[in-house]
Amino acid sequence: MHFVIDRDIFVQNVNHVSKAVSSRTTIPILTGIKVVADHEGVTLTGSDSDISIETFIPLEEGDRQNVEVKQEGSIVLQAKVFAEIVKKLPEQEIEIHVQDSFVTTIRSGSSVFNLNGLDPDEYPRLPVLEEDHVFRLPQKILKDIIRQTVFAVSAQETRPVLTGVNFEIEDGILTCTATDSHRLAMRKVPVEKNDDELQFSNVVIPGKSLNELSKILDENEELLDIVVTENQTLFKLKNMLFFSRLLEGKYPVTKNMIPKEAKTSFAVHTKAFLQTLERALLLSREGKNQVINLKTLGDGVVEVTAITPEIGKVTENVATQGLEGEELRISFNGKNVIDALKVVDSESIHIAFTGAMSPFVLSPTDHDQSLHLFSPVRTY
Repeated sequence: MHFVIDRDIFVQNVNHVSKAVSSRTTIPILTGIKVVADHEGVTLTGSDSDISIETFIPLEEGDRQNVEVKQEGSIVLQAKVFAEIVKKLPEQEIEIHVQDSFVTTIRSGSSVFNLNGLDPDEYPRLPVLEEDHVFRLPQKILKDIIRQTVFAVSAQETRPVLTGVNFEIEDGILTCTATDSHRLAMRKVPVEKNDDELQFSNVVIPGKSLNELSKILDENEELLDIVVTENQTLFKLKNMLFFSRLLEGKYPVTKNMIPKEAKTSFAVHTKAFLQTLERALLLSREGKNQVINLKTLGDGVVEVTAITPEIGKVTENVATQGLEGEELRISFNGKNVIDALKVVDSESIHIAFTGAMSPFVLSPTDHDQSLHLFSPVRTY
């Protein structure tokens, strides 16, 4: 194999596929990146068997030449070292040449590296998926969905299915839900689909996969295809394929958890409320319990307090709009609510309580496409 390639585009693609490579894999060849050069261009693949990323660099795009392939072939190179090398090469062009016994020369300007490669035939093949269930989303929307849900997945492996985000489609609406059983984040969005009959539920994508995907997605309106099969999902971008395995197990039915009625409710400015809770958390965090208390005072005012006996107490009054219903005292995990407020894309939020010991709902005031649900904390 022998080719010359533009450094910037090569570095960008090597960085993308490196996101799928884990140093902790039990399969040695998966610590490498597979490089294939043929008459169409250069393909790079990285995988840890949970996530696989394949990117393609065409010979030319528009009037710009990316690659000149002098001899077709393939090689697997140690991902960590290879990624660091290409990032630090001095010139705008990189030449890669594989000789006998998989020894690979990487040359740029007067800099020459010789790396020991691995046999590309031993690299696992990527799955070929049946494209029966396909829907499309703009990259920006998918990036938003991930940002607004993935923080709420469980960090505990005791219930593996809760470490992912549940995707389901019904009547052309995609609903994405994440919960760790103390809080829940949900986001809805209409989608384009290849089949009017397309419906599915219990498609749980690992939070780790979505975090890595989010780093690759752009903030643009370009559509990507999402293919769903029984145990894999595939995100198809322009010159990239991103595969993720799905989590096994039955995701809890969350629709029934969301209360329809409210005994006490109010609206409040998102940023001001977030800053109040962050101040309260300064004391509550020290006590390791992260509990913040909220009490209605009447006249549209609520009182936020946090106490750590050894350190002290903080009290702050917050003005609300449309405070109505019963008097309320409630305690909750302050960090969980802060995490949600940070991803709300609305200037003000509505909070609806169904009592001091029941879950409460936080949602944007200007649309109904997302909501957050929290369990209160018992304080005696």
